[in-house]
Amino acid sequence: MLRLGIVGAGRVVSGRYVEVFNKELKNARAVMICDLVPERAEKMAGLMDCKVASSYEEILASPDVDAVLVCTESGNHTGHTRQALMAGKHVIVEKPPAMLPDEVMEMEALAREKGLMYAPVFQNRLNPSIKKLKTTLEAGRFGKIVLATIRLRWCRRQDYYEDGWHGTWKMDGGVVNQQAIHHVDALEWICGPVTNVCAAQANALNKLEAEDTTVATVQLASGALGVIEATTAARPEDFEASISVVGEKGMVVIGGIALNRIDTWTFVEKDPEDDSVPEKFSQVVPTGYGLSHGPLLQDIVDRLAAGNLEPPISAASAARTVSLVHAIYRSVETGGWVSPDQKSVSARLGKG
Repeated sequence: MLRLGIVGAGRVVSGRYVEVFNKELKNARAVMICDLVPERAEKMAGLMDCKVASSYEEILASPDVDAVLVCTESGNHTGHTRQALMAGKHVIVEKPPAMLPDEVMEMEALAREKGLMYAPVFQNRLNPSIKKLKTTLEAGRFGKIVLATIRLRWCRRQDYYEDGWHGTWKMDGGVVNQQAIHHVDALEWICGPVTNVCAAQANALNKLEAEDTTVATVQLASGALGVIEATTAARPEDFEASISVVGEKGMVVIGGIALNRIDTWTFVEKDPEDDSVPEKFSQVVPTGYGLSHGPLLQDIVDRLAAGNLEPPISAASAARTVSLVHAIYRSVETGGWVSPDQKSVSARLGKG
């Protein structure tokens, strides 16, 4: 039984992890939780039948905690990860795993030094629709890739940005680093690597330090082009989180509000299973979190039980996504094309 301590009791815990721990996860349980707002921690602890810790230090000092789930403000992810690894705890960290690409690899190196697992969370990679798209592309059914597009049309009201950290450069960033990072990750993981990006951003409706709307053009190593479109200024609700791939031999569109539904699945050379793919690999989801936190956590639990310290999503892969996010911001800052690498970092994101 893997015993987890949770630091942070905000949106993702209430919106997804409570259900995961109560209904989906086997051979693991939450034993302690803490939050800067005690009432929030008490509510989540009541829902998960675990103890409220008075501080993060209490969780780290507890011999009853094997691993820490980091669900705090984005800008605190690296610090809380480092503390947990130094305390001898495995770490599962929500997106973004760190605000800077170098920090992701530093945490991975520290975990290896300590003989621990460092597991970034990009749960949409485990969506049945996304996994099917990935394996189909790798099998060559698309032929030459022509165009890859991600589109995020979500709604965040102004009160979302009034908590002191959302939308700030030091602790969060805007729509690209907070919401669309999952979809940027899907683009990089499935169709990448991205070799160049040129972006523009705006504050369309919301007031925040960073941006609520981004568009970008990308060039892929395959020779294909790509488009990133992301906003939290859609009204009055979340409408779409999609990825589409156009190739010389077919086209696929995965839509829904969480990359959860196959809307188009068409190929020049048809396979017998093609007609059943949309129904078989689509999901109905209640929120933009989707339903894949459970499968990802279960994979982590099973690996640790088997003595395997390699996470389902590698630090190197996660760092490439963080690098692409930074390249998007750096492109806006420089007004031109930027190549995603660990040197092309934003002058503001993660720094203030």
